[in-house]
Amino acid sequence: MYRAGDQVDQGEWLAELEAVAERLDLDAEARSTAQDLFLSQLPDEDRSKRAVLAASVYAAALLVGDQRAQTEVADAADVSRLSIQSRWKDLLDGAGFRTPDW
Repeated sequence: MYRAGDQVDQGEWLAELEAVAERLDLDAEARSTAQDLFLSQLPDEDRSKRAVLAASVYAAALLVGDQRAQTEVADAADVSRLSIQSRWKDLLDGAGFRTPDW
């Protein structure tokens, strides 16, 4: 869970998340879920935030059935596909979701 103040404190990153979601043409539910995932798993270091942001977008799209390929999300977020691949399952686990076995 995150504090309400985190939305204000992370405004720049949330704007970037929104820009990535816009590039991917994600629906409102996916965008909202991505924001919740990102804020609830927010890393302390700025250098890790872009990768967590991308993984949040990918995982949220998966959760709401608006799935995108890891490569597509990575390109939209300007990260490597490996950044998403190595984080998205842990991100979902940390948020209390059961991750697929595949």
